[in-house]
Amino acid sequence: MTDAVKKELGTADILRILELLPHRYPFLLVDKIIEMNGDESCIGIKNVTFNEPQFNGHFPGRPVMPGVMLIEGMAQTAGALCVASKGDKAPKIVYFMTIDNAKFRKPVGPGDVVEYHLTKMKQRANMWWFRGEAKVDGQIACEAEISAMLVS
Repeated sequence: MTDAVKKELGTADILRILELLPHRYPFLLVDKIIEMNGDESCIGIKNVTFNEPQFNGHFPGRPVMPGVMLIEGMAQTAGALCVASKGDKAPKIVYFMTIDNAKFRKPVGPGDVVEYHLTKMKQRANMWWFRGEAKVDGQIACEAEISAMLVS
C-alpha cells in the first residue's frame, strides 16, 4: 500500500461510513473513524447515549451496553477499513465470520465514548482477521479476535 493511499484513508466521518457499510440506525454502531493506517489498523468512535433502544431493557435502572454490540461495533469498524482500503474495487458487503477469545472487562453505559482499536492480524484473498479492543477512558472494556469476508 502506498503512502498516498494511507493518507487518503486517514479518517471517515459518518457520511463516509454510510457509504462504506450497509448498516443503518439503530444497528450502525460506529459514529466516526478517527484514524486509519492503510489496511493495517484503525480507531473508531461510538458515542453511547441513553436514548438508544437497547437501554429500554438492558437493564432497567442500570443501563449496560450489551457486549455483543461492542463486538459488532469493532466488526463494523474493521469492515469499514477493509472496504475503504479496496477503493473503487470494493465489494458491496462485508460478512462477519468469526469471534474468538472474547472477553468483557468493564461495563459500558450511556455517556461513555467507546474507542474501537482494531489491528489486522492477517489477510488472505477476501478474508481478513483482526484483533480488537473496545476502550473507555483508556481502559479495555471488551476485547476479541474477529474475522470478516468481503463479498461482491
